[in-house]
Amino acid sequence: EGGRMGIRIWGMARMLLFPSHSHPSFLLPQARTLSSLPPLFHRFAAFCSFSSASLSPPQQQPGPAEDNGDIFPRISVDRSGLYSAPEHSHDQESDTGQNPMAKHIEALIRFRGGPITVAEFMEEVLTNPTAGFYMNRDVFGSSGDFVTSPEISQMFGELLGVWSMCLWQQMGQPTAIQLIELGPGRGTLMADLLRGTAKFREFAESVSVHLIECSPTLRKIQQQTLKCTWESGKHKLSEGGSFGCSLETKDSSVEAISQLSGAHVSWHANLQQVHRGVPSIIISHEFFDALPIHQFQRTDRGWCEKLVDIAEGSRKGLQFVLSPGPTAASKLYLAKRFKWASIEEKAKLDHVEVCPQALQITKEIACRVGEDGGGALVIDYGEDNIISDSLQAIRKHKFVHVLDNPGTADLSAYIDFAALKHIVEEAAGCVGYSA
Repeated sequence: EGGRMGIRIWGMARMLLFPSHSHPSFLLPQARTLSSLPPLFHRFAAFCSFSSASLSPPQQQPGPAEDNGDIFPRISVDRSGLYSAPEHSHDQESDTGQNPMAKHIEALIRFRGGPITVAEFMEEVLTNPTAGFYMNRDVFGSSGDFVTSPEISQMFGELLGVWSMCLWQQMGQPTAIQLIELGPGRGTLMADLLRGTAKFREFAESVSVHLIECSPTLRKIQQQTLKCTWESGKHKLSEGGSFGCSLETKDSSVEAISQLSGAHVSWHANLQQVHRGVPSIIISHEFFDALPIHQFQRTDRGWCEKLVDIAEGSRKGLQFVLSPGPTAASKLYLAKRFKWASIEEKAKLDHVEVCPQALQITKEIACRVGEDGGGALVIDYGEDNIISDSLQAIRKHKFVHVLDNPGTADLSAYIDFAALKHIVEEAAGCVGYSA
């Protein structure tokens, strides 16, 4: 009603069982492609798309757990009386050497007075403003650490351009629409999308591009990829642009113009900084898999949380340990996730991963699409059920131990698409939409 689309949700998981020589690589929806390895036979490609759900936007507040509207409030962890965690996903030992990030993690653990959660470890390793994996270098492509679909073939971005135009037409061809990409990498996907749709002038002239990116280095690469020029009177991001800056002034947004299509391009640190009140088409490709996760393990003491600590004795570096019993995180996060699971599914689990940020961002997307109109497409690796144990590290196209030289390898985990769909369904149900 009112020119908006009804909510649509679907999920698809497909196991890649064919050998690498039987299909062209660009046909495989692979994430974190390893150039020296065959396709990841046991990994799943999953897609989730929805449009127009409605819910009041949450306001995330730090601090102890409380009912403040967030899906998963931030909580503290009891770090006393820890147990060593049996390794169940990696065979190598951690070797941090003199790695600056490893030193930072060890200092953080000492400052906290005990081990940190896997989520805290991931957040520091990937987005620490000084030594984070994504923050100061180009990690994509054959010369980087992994290859993603847009880097393999321009058809990927072009197909998403077709999808975006179809959605725009179904919305009634609004004269203004925000095209938002979460974690745009080099900007290759968006460049192919804009180039492929540039000849459809009505669509091209209605689009403004908004890139959610926290890395100053990747922002500069995206500017080059999109062939951006800067409007007279606008301010270009300085060479020393700070981490998490919004690229906005008190008077106006700092914008560039892409010469590929003439679209205005803006950069933001998070989705909340993108203006409201305008229909949005939101695209996320290999963004959710890099969000921090919490890991839990079933023991005779209950569901314990997996933590990262400094290795003891003659061992150097970092090690995984288990909390002595259930933590505030395990009680809060597992209770939320298990309410959507069957008794049979829960009985089979010994390890569980939960990504609070993924669910929070999904709720924010559903709120925006529901109130302002538009749609969203999430493309990533995942499963349509609870994720058990998927955290992995890739450096120079090879798998390495998660704790090996932190900050030099990409960390990623599967997406729990079942949980994302439940979040959207709950958001839709609050205002009477059907999912």
